[in-house]
Order: sequence, then C-alpha cells, then structure tokens
Amino acid sequence: MDAVLIKENVYWVGVIDWNLRDFHGYSTSRGGTYNAYLIIDEKITLIDNVYAPFANEMISKIKSVIDPSKIDIIISNHSEPDHSGSIQEILKYATHAKIYASGPAGVRSMMGTYHDIEVLPVKTNETLNIGKRTLQFIQTPLVHWPDNMVTYSEYDKILFSNDMFGQHIASFNRYDDQYELCILIEELKKYYVNIVLPYGAQTQRALNAVKDLDIELICTSHGAILKKYIKEAIDAYQKMSTYQKENKAVVVYDTMWGSTEKMALEVAEAFEQSGIETLVRNVRKNPQSDLIYDLMDAKYIAVGSPTLNNNMMSSIASFFCYLRGLNPRDLNFVVFGSYGWGGQGVTHADRDLEEMGHHRLCKPIRIQYSPSDERRAELKEEIKKAIKEFQDKE
Repeated sequence: MDAVLIKENVYWVGVIDWNLRDFHGYSTSRGGTYNAYLIIDEKITLIDNVYAPFANEMISKIKSVIDPSKIDIIISNHSEPDHSGSIQEILKYATHAKIYASGPAGVRSMMGTYHDIEVLPVKTNETLNIGKRTLQFIQTPLVHWPDNMVTYSEYDKILFSNDMFGQHIASFNRYDDQYELCILIEELKKYYVNIVLPYGAQTQRALNAVKDLDIELICTSHGAILKKYIKEAIDAYQKMSTYQKENKAVVVYDTMWGSTEKMALEVAEAFEQSGIETLVRNVRKNPQSDLIYDLMDAKYIAVGSPTLNNNMMSSIASFFCYLRGLNPRDLNFVVFGSYGWGGQGVTHADRDLEEMGHHRLCKPIRIQYSPSDERRAELKEEIKKAIKEFQDKE
C-alpha cells in the first residue's frame, strides 16, 4: 500500500486492477492499472485519481507520504470515472483543495459537471506554479474525450499524459523497461485501437503539441511509465493516427454448419497465394477488440456470414456495430457466405461495409448449402482475380 517514488518528490499513488478483463467493451486479458501521481512541493499536488472502488487503496498510498488533508491542488486531466472516480473521497480529506481541469474560461468544465463540483477551467499553455515547479496544461480534445488534456512539469521533465500512450497491464512493474518491448507495444496499440482510433486527426494535433517538450518520463494514466521506449511509443502513435496500412488481409467469419467456414478458408488461401499476409478469425472465438487490433493496419477485410432469418448472423452484425464505431479507414472488402434458400445475409453485410465507407473488391459471393470441391476452387479463383484487378489499379 506504499507510494512508489518515481522522481524526487514525485510519487505514483495509483492502483492495480488484477481482475480487469473488460474495459470500454474491449478484452483486457492482462488486467490494468489506474495511475495517479502525487507531487510534493510548496503546494501539494495530486494529478488524477482512480476508479471509485479503489479509492481507499489510493488514499492509503497518499498517507504513506503525506496527510491527504495537506493536498492543495488536484489536477484532473480527464473526468471519466477511471481517472476521477475517487474525487469525492479525496475531497473528504482535502477540503480546501482547488481542482483544475480542461475547459474554456468562464464555462464549467466537464469535470465539474460530471461530478457536480467546483472546478477551475484551464486552457492550452496556461500554467500553474506550485513552488519549484510550474505545471503547463495542454488540451488534447478527443484523445479520447472532449475534456482530455495533459500536464507537463518542465522541472521534472515529466509529461503526465493521461490516456495518451496508455496500456492495460496489471503488474507491480512501474516502468516500460521492465517489460518485453513487443508486449508493451502490443498493449499500447490495443489501447489506442479500441479507445482512440476514430480520432486520428486529433491525435496528430496532440502529438504536435508535445513534440518539442523535453521529456524524460511519460507518466500515463494506465499501464507502465515510459522512459526507455518513449520514441517507440510516439512512432507507434504516429503510424496509427495516420492510418498507415500493411499488405495484410483479415478474414472474419461465422458459420452455422461449417459451410461458410469452408468458404473462409478458400478466401484466405486466395489472399495468401496473392502474396498478402492473411489472418483467419472466427468472430465467436475471438474478442471483437482483438479483431479490431488485427484490422488496424490491414488493407483488406473479407467477411463471411451465413444467412439467418433473412439477415446476416447476429455475431457478424455485432462485430459490425463495433467496427462502425471505431471506423478503421480504407478497407478493401469482399463478402461471402452460404445460404439455404434466401441468401440475404451477404447482401446486408456488403451494404453495411459500403455504408461505412470501405471499398468493394468484388460483388458478394453466395453459395447454396455446402460448397463442393469444384465450387470452392472457383471461389478461390474469383477472389484471386478480384485481388489482381485491384492491385493492377493501384
């Protein structure tokens, strides 16, 4: 329950959620953390707090350093409950504390409205002196809520980055160099893709706003503090926020009696034999958040669905709802599926992908009942032909 010293007079007072397995609807198989930071200066400052069920644990950590009643300033970089859910518990101790959060001058901030408290709104490049340190505020709207901001301490060369560069990993390890880089970047990407992906332009503006700061530590609101792999994290954000693509296809499908699955495997082979890295994913065997992670940098998506009650399978429709909300850009798609007598499932799936703004490789392909070996071979050739025609136009 003790605080963790991360720099002189700067402490991590966050908590570890070992049992977190779902966050904003995406799968968090490694658990997570809610990070908060305590600065001991002439004015005792708490940056962010934690999800309400963990309030007592955070307060215990603060007590290991100072009496919580001595907190003068609370900075909330974001009003969402995982960042600010313990504010009422903190205020029971820090009764005189002033609260600062993102918001235009003269207008009540989201933090104030959300928690029904008095908040001093701040804007980009406004500063707050707390003694040796002068803290600088930089608004980062829609990364991932309108009220998101980051706080920079030039004295410590620390960027308190809020949701930017976060990852969901439950561990006593506080720093990035205590993890394998591949795991750290995987979790950083999963977090971005399932939380921030629709806001690439806003993320670009946020990156530009902090690029010239002298940063030794990035203190995130979730996961590891970055010190060794800052460049790698920024590079990953740069790539993801500009929607850069790889020569990759993801075949996403569901099946009732195995017929559409047989088609999916033929479609996958068509992409693979066309020189395209290919992944095959059954939507009921893989979390939707992992499917979005796979699709993040893919150039192609192939969707297979049987027809059920004159429509696509409900599992595919559910995936489309998730896909539509996060909106990975510029996918080139093909839709396929088996049917018994109607066959409308592929038509509806094809329509939905077009409405999302993606690009059709070929007309939807339907096969009645279970595909014969001959029809499966024809299917593969149809897809290969469509891929080649597309590649010739690029």
